[in-house]
Amino acid sequence: MSNNRPKIKVPFETADYVMEFISIAVLLIMWGLVITQIGTLPEEVPSHFGANGKPDDYNSKMTLWLLPIIATATYIGLFIINRYPHIHNYRVNITEDNALVQYRFSTRIVRIINLFCALTFGYLVYQLIEVAQGEANGLGQLFLYIVLGGSFMIPIILLILQNRLNKKHG
Repeated sequence: MSNNRPKIKVPFETADYVMEFISIAVLLIMWGLVITQIGTLPEEVPSHFGANGKPDDYNSKMTLWLLPIIATATYIGLFIINRYPHIHNYRVNITEDNALVQYRFSTRIVRIINLFCALTFGYLVYQLIEVAQGEANGLGQLFLYIVLGGSFMIPIILLILQNRLNKKHG
């Protein structure tokens, strides 16, 4: 139960600063792209892409605002959750002895997922603008594989690493 877990602040390491910086930079670039490009886009822009990466549905260009809004809300939500690692879900009992190691690993997982989401949304905004302006014809064939692969491989790799951590610091 999280009520009796130690409540400690997990200090950032270099990797944490780098991931947060990249995530915020991607969000700012995404907002900048939408702000500067929305006026140059046609009234209808791609709003859905098929498995082949080609657009198969269109909507008002104003729907483009949803991507940076959702990306920013996701970033803020995960950032806030990361401030309370004692409420995260753990596969081992959290004690004073293992709290810092477990919390650091858990917050790092959330930070990696946050970065992956920011990069995915950033690419979507960039590519959607490129397609709407006629500079590209879709998301690219690899996009679906990268997003699906990342969505499945990141948790699998992190579970393997967590098992190793739990054996060492459980």
